[in-house]
Amino acid sequence: MGCASSIHISDRVVYHSGKESEDSHSPQQTNTTQHQGNPASGLPLKPPSCKTTLTEVQFGPMKLFKEPLQVLLVFAKEDSQSNGFCWACEKANFRCSMARTPESALECFLEKHHDLVIIDHRHSRHFDAEALCRSIREVNSSENTVIVAVVKRPDREEASVMPLINAGFNRRYVENANTMACYNELVQLEHGEVRAQFKLRAGNAIFTALEQSQEAIEITSEDQVIQYVNPAYESIMGYQQGELIGKEIIEVPKSEKNKPDLLETINSCIRKGKEWQGIYYAKKKNGDSIQQNVKITPVIGQGGKIRHYVSINWPLNDNNKSDKSTECVQAESQTDIQSSKHKDRRKGSLDVRSTTSRGSDGSSQRRHSSMARIHSMTIEAPITKVINIINAAQESSPMPVAEALDRVLEILRTTELYSPQFGTKDEDPHTNDLVGGLMTDGLRRLSGNEYILSTKQPHHMPSHLTTPLSLNDIPPRIAETMENEDSWDFDIVNLEAATMKRPLTYLGMKIFSRFGVCEFLNCPEATLRSWLQVIEANYHSSNSYHNSSHAADVLHATAYFLCKERVKQSLDPIDEVAALIAATVHDVDHPGRTNSFLCNAGSELAILYNDTAVLESHHAALAFQITTRDDKCNIFKNIERNEYRTLRQAIIDMVLATEMTKHFEHVNKFVNSINKPLAALEENGGNNDDESVKNILTSPENRILVKRMLIKCADISNPCKPQELCIEWAGRISEEYFAQTDEEKRQGLPVVMPVFDRNTCSIPKSQISFIDYFITDMFDAWDAFADLPNLMQHLDNNFKYWKGLDERKLHSLRPPPE
Repeated sequence: MGCASSIHISDRVVYHSGKESEDSHSPQQTNTTQHQGNPASGLPLKPPSCKTTLTEVQFGPMKLFKEPLQVLLVFAKEDSQSNGFCWACEKANFRCSMARTPESALECFLEKHHDLVIIDHRHSRHFDAEALCRSIREVNSSENTVIVAVVKRPDREEASVMPLINAGFNRRYVENANTMACYNELVQLEHGEVRAQFKLRAGNAIFTALEQSQEAIEITSEDQVIQYVNPAYESIMGYQQGELIGKEIIEVPKSEKNKPDLLETINSCIRKGKEWQGIYYAKKKNGDSIQQNVKITPVIGQGGKIRHYVSINWPLNDNNKSDKSTECVQAESQTDIQSSKHKDRRKGSLDVRSTTSRGSDGSSQRRHSSMARIHSMTIEAPITKVINIINAAQESSPMPVAEALDRVLEILRTTELYSPQFGTKDEDPHTNDLVGGLMTDGLRRLSGNEYILSTKQPHHMPSHLTTPLSLNDIPPRIAETMENEDSWDFDIVNLEAATMKRPLTYLGMKIFSRFGVCEFLNCPEATLRSWLQVIEANYHSSNSYHNSSHAADVLHATAYFLCKERVKQSLDPIDEVAALIAATVHDVDHPGRTNSFLCNAGSELAILYNDTAVLESHHAALAFQITTRDDKCNIFKNIERNEYRTLRQAIIDMVLATEMTKHFEHVNKFVNSINKPLAALEENGGNNDDESVKNILTSPENRILVKRMLIKCADISNPCKPQELCIEWAGRISEEYFAQTDEEKRQGLPVVMPVFDRNTCSIPKSQISFIDYFITDMFDAWDAFADLPNLMQHLDNNFKYWKGLDERKLHSLRPPPE
């Protein structure tokens, strides 16, 4: 039985299909019209086949199968042109829909997502064809749709197609109602633009596969400009896509571990169109070298020329090189993984061969099974590698050794790897309370009381604040006070008095000028002055310690450290600018209470930052909010976007480093990554290898450690100041802790540091504990790096001073007058 073609017409959408509608004979279908021939040309048409045939399309090695084209015709009224395309669709066996209005066209497109849309652009009085095209283009699924404009035959000059292209059309069709002309146009579109878009759609599937691949994939142009890297590449190498795309391969740092001529060998091979595969050391963003198995394939494109290079990389497992036993375990584990593919998953999760190796309690079996899974991981953190090596050693160890290694693993799996353990509270209550208050995020809330941080206008400028128009306008008394600001013994308390508790703006202007910060940021001095003013206005002058004088003191110490030779060798100008800005903002809007207090009180900030680095996160976030909110104080306004991102990242990292919970982690990483390697170089026969020293000092990861250590030392350097300044700051921090204890008692909150009770506290004991626990080791390490004998002498003198007071059983800042 033959198939009749039918066109179902309504005032909204006309559906034209290759088979008769089931209800085409129902009374409701009064508008249905059966066409037996071509009304435009009078040529008869063969009825289309009933069977839906799939077209085979080859796309590289992929074989694609395409259903008949879905075509949407948008004509306000039926005429010979619309009929011409209707019959052309029927002849080509395309599925055709017709819409009379833009609304119905959009509705139909959203339902069917047509391959081809033909819009009547001849009669603007019916609807705006370009506006309809833009509406369709706003739909995500229209990305691979071909849209054609039917235009009038020009009377005189040929019109430009640019307005059509800008509206989203792919091409135009000059009106011609002849069925064969319409048919030819559709066939050309099918084999040209439509097929190309169909292949592009399939390309999305290929990119999805690339995105999901666990192997690192990099695609470059024929000129070796990076065009794509997948998430696995980002994860393994530590870069973000935006840092690489558009860069030439030669701009990406290379590892020194490769043979000198390896790159030349690779390039000579792939430029001949040959694939290269082998072992290659790549350099990660943090400076580490990673050994990889690499396959680079040239892709031949138009003109038979190489158009792209595809590089597939997968890291070699470092454990293969650790020792023989590790190598054996890995080989066995990989065998287990391969064989388990053919077993039931639950049965395959236990390796019965290992049950006799040690004990019968199943612990060995579980360990062996876990090892197989761990060794199959392609991305490992250093701690994972250490655990893998220990697990491997356990497999062939006698029971006592294996049990000892179990205890080692328990220690390694704790999150507090860098925090020393101290005695019971009775042994050293001052140290316990100090550590508890500074290095924890508080107990969970034990009462219904809530501490609400007072909200301020972050950009509010107090009316009484007067500052100089420029450095030349600084009042003589203040200028005289700042004359020796480049000396470690500079008296910030004198400057505080001279500036009426607003030292940060004045000292900031001078130090930032000395370091050329305005020149680096390309910002006017007036903008810097406004920024310093608004930052200082957001420090709480009511705090006895965490006020703008403390910020100015930390800025002064930061500037002093930046002038030390080793520090200058390590850091770039952008690092110096980041350090000065971080020091200025590092405690902005500090409420005079510790993180533990805010967490226990359920403050708005603690809730916002999930009880983690609450104040430090707030300082960093607010600093950027204040800065970027108003162009008058936006010191970052004129720097390039990537430079701003680098600067912002460095500032945030340094501010967050002032949080004390990771104090020992930062110090230990600095010692192990910088101090010890430098000391090892010095011990090797006294031969100073300048290149090796430079590599240690300037690796990206070590520069981060230097900046963290620098701001940490600047932040808590009071015990290393001249004695009178040390005593002054000790009194101020004690008063702030006393006030916190008073408020905790008033609100019924847990008392974080009970020893800081103003009626019973021994300030000398608290200072001795602080120096012993936090200061001595950190400044020993910083002195070994930066050479600071004057600071260490002050530290020694101040420790002896506090020790002397404590031996006399005195609790006060100073001894009583004679």
